[in-house]
Amino acid sequence: MSRLQERLRGLTGERLRGMRRGVEKESLRADAQGELAATPHPLPLGSALTHPHITTDFSESQLEFITGVHADIEACIAELTQIHQFTYRAIGDELLWVASMPCGLPTDETIPIGRYGTSNVGRAKSVYRMGLGHRYGRRMQTISGIHYNWSLPGVSSEQYFALIRNFRRHSFLLLYLFGASPAVCSSFVDGRPHTLQPLSADQAHTLHRPFATSLRMGRLGYQSDAQASLSVSYNSLESYAASLHDAMTRPYPAYEALGVRNPGGEYNQLATSLLQIENEFYGTIRPKRVIETGERPLHALRERGVEYVEVRCMDLDPFEPVGIAATTGHFLDVFLLHCLLSDSPPDSPDEIAALARNQHRAAENGRQPGLMLERQGRDVSLMDWGRQLLDECAPIAAAIDAAIGGRAHAEALAAARARLDAPDSTPSARVLAAMRSATGGCSHNGFVIARSRAIREHILALPYSSVVEQRFERLAAESIDAQKAMEAADTLPFEEFRQRYLSPEQLGVTPLAA
Repeated sequence: MSRLQERLRGLTGERLRGMRRGVEKESLRADAQGELAATPHPLPLGSALTHPHITTDFSESQLEFITGVHADIEACIAELTQIHQFTYRAIGDELLWVASMPCGLPTDETIPIGRYGTSNVGRAKSVYRMGLGHRYGRRMQTISGIHYNWSLPGVSSEQYFALIRNFRRHSFLLLYLFGASPAVCSSFVDGRPHTLQPLSADQAHTLHRPFATSLRMGRLGYQSDAQASLSVSYNSLESYAASLHDAMTRPYPAYEALGVRNPGGEYNQLATSLLQIENEFYGTIRPKRVIETGERPLHALRERGVEYVEVRCMDLDPFEPVGIAATTGHFLDVFLLHCLLSDSPPDSPDEIAALARNQHRAAENGRQPGLMLERQGRDVSLMDWGRQLLDECAPIAAAIDAAIGGRAHAEALAAARARLDAPDSTPSARVLAAMRSATGGCSHNGFVIARSRAIREHILALPYSSVVEQRFERLAAESIDAQKAMEAADTLPFEEFRQRYLSPEQLGVTPLAA
């Protein structure tokens, strides 16, 4: 019996039934022509600062939906569907863009950043986004995705970091199976070097890579030359915290030159350090902890340990009404449990560099026949490695199904096996096939507009409970009141608030003082 199977036998049905998950989903608002909406965050949706389920991400035109914590993925999808039902009724003729790569974009400087009112917290959120725009460009920030938050009872911080190390080793498989962004509108790369090809001779405005799975997770996505200098270790909470602490307290010359404020006194960014705050650090997965009011995330991790992990490499699936299928959630549950139960040796700078190369290969050429990845200093085919991982997942899927009943996890694993063996059945391949069809209009924007309209009609046609409508109307009103109360209660000048919030003392115990 393998060590994985031994550890699996040690998991009680009660613990497996205690598995929890939640979803965060980002979507751009677009007009009927597939251009980024220029309108403010719709008032009927409430306050983007204080609403528990409907906010904005980087842009004022980029909605973010947040579910609660659920005991099963079906309940999670049901709540996400209700959020969509309410939102579609609030945004009028606008579309929710159902793809990860953005719609038609205006010039970079005219993409609107999120606005959160006049409170210190609200101003800080906007200034942070202003800094992201200066550092990486606003276009990059309009990429949208799905975040899958996952926990299991009785897991220590050390065990969560072991899970994270294995996830980083094996996440290439998720890009292959669920990546859905193989193409992009040319407006996204205006003025930027790239290796994309026109989709066809008469479609110069749609660029793609023939075997790409997820351009969002490749070199055109959430990448940063500055952050490439960070070699964050996931060997322990202490090493991870030390890396982020250093990045948030070490000045970075290019950002020092930009300055916190411009000559007119307006804020350019929150800080001149390599990272302004924790959320600026890009990664395929993050250790997380629910924070208290005013608390820094790193402080929460240091004080109380890891509570759950946030999977960040999932594209929006344009073939699913809310961007993710229940089957995908079932597979992620199995995959994450595999990452937790498998042996997880410490990472090293050499392995971290190899994993970055694997991510780019899988994102940009994942469906290429014979594609090779790096594993422990040797080349291995993506297909062989993927099959090995799926074989190892079989007893895990069976154990979860035995604990909760049904066969949903075994069926999700079987679907993943079938998809691995049939590259044309992957979402990325289906997206390219649809774009080349007459109905897709043979363009990225044409395809996504058609899918966005179809999904809008589907969601609006679903039964819509007055109880659900009243709940979200109440939440919107309460959120507006909460924002007003925050603004009325502020007495500290913003600059003093900024300096206090960013002080190293707010990050928790430093490594030297531990």
